Amino acid sequence: MLPIKATPGQFGPEIRNPGLWVWRVEKMKAVPLPKSELGAFFNGDSYLVLSNRGDEGADLHMWIGEQSTHDEQGACALLATQLDSFLGGYPVQHRQTQGYESPEFMNLFPKGVSYKVGGVETAFRKTQSSEDPVQRLYQVKGKKNIRAKEVKMSWESFNKGDCFILDQGKSIVSWVGSQANVFEKQKVREIATLIRDTERNGKASIVHVNEGEEPPEMIKILGPMPALKESTPEEDTQADVSNTASLYKVSDATGSMKLTKVSEKSPFEKDLLVRDDCFILDNGANGKIFVW
Repeated sequence: MLPIKATPGQFGPEIRNPGLWVWRVEKMKAVPLPKSELGAFFNGDSYLVLSNRGDEGADLHMWIGEQSTHDEQGACALLATQLDSFLGGYPVQHRQTQGYESPEFMNLFPKGVSYKVGGVETAFRKTQSSEDPVQRLYQVKGKKNIRAKEVKMSWESFNKGDCFILDQGKSIVSWVGSQANVFEKQKVREIATLIRDTERNGKASIVHVNEGEEPPEMIKILGPMPALKESTPEEDTQADVSNTASLYKVSDATGSMKLTKVSEKSPFEKDLLVRDDCFILDNGANGKIFVW
């Protein structure tokens, strides 16, 4: 059983119990998500994810959307500190960035993870029923590090080597490209089911189709299908690479500035960071470099 301290307002004693708890950061407050919405993240938001395993320990993850503002990220860090204090400093804290989540984090959501466009300050944040007008397109890509990301609603977003999900509210189409790999084929079904169960309360229908079997509803929305772009195995490898990185240490312990590669196997352990040195996280393949 987790230790607990009196902290007003934000968190209740029920989180002492084993389970998975998720909060979205909304205007400096941690707003709990219902179980039906777990696994769906908006790219403009930040979240707290607590995995409580009882006597086996607990992990507290700060999930940061790629469009999350600095204010939201700061609020998320502050709320994480409050939650950690509320539980007596028991959880181990982790930072997760959209698209670069650790396997341990991904395993918390066995039905998959989906990224949606929008956030707290937009109308897109509201969970929609099967009766609400919805039109979203997701691309499912990769081998090891598979993610589903919302893309432009157009045939231009498609290619033969990936899988896609056309979400229309009442109907969800799971589309498999002729050159998609087996991992994408499995994951696209899981994520389509996740969308149905989390956003439509299980009431939307799912249609699984292969390239060349497009239903009329798909043609009605996207228009006649043009010749699609080809795909190569290297593109899946590149997708995985975009989710990997290298960690370097910058030190002047020898009297001169020295750059040393610490690890290139992500996700990295927090223990690799040393307070007396500076570190560079190079994710150049995805156009991002972080300095710590």
